[in-house]
Amino acid sequence: MTEASEIERVYREVGNRLWWALLAYTGDREMASDAAAEAFARALAAPDMIRDPAAWVWRVAFRVATTLLRAPKTTSDREATYEIDDRAADVMLALKRLPPKQRAVFVLFYLEDRPATEIAELLEMAPATVSVHLHRARRKLRAILGDDDA
Repeated sequence: MTEASEIERVYREVGNRLWWALLAYTGDREMASDAAAEAFARALAAPDMIRDPAAWVWRVAFRVATTLLRAPKTTSDREATYEIDDRAADVMLALKRLPPKQRAVFVLFYLEDRPATEIAELLEMAPATVSVHLHRARRKLRAILGDDDA
């Protein structure tokens, strides 16, 4: 059983990292903010139903972000990245071209430095599936970016 104070602790400890991971996943600051806020709001609404608040918030935030990504877009991709340098913008746009599961696995593995087993648990898939998504994401990003180091 989790208390609201535990949710607040999780927010202080991982809120910023979660937002950056969601930004990399969605490519959109507002979507990242909305997904993070919604995940924490849901956690605060029913803290007694959550056993592991950090894992729960990450899982819900990525689910909310996935739902937001499926909604119709109102701005161009380049317009949404105006405050990011060109190389980072290229990477963000390349990430948006990956299927959602590949993008989520890539972001959690490389930006969050999470092991495949933890990613599997967060995204509710087998560890072998995480490895396949990661391999395919790297291959596709190399092709998109034309970079052998991707």
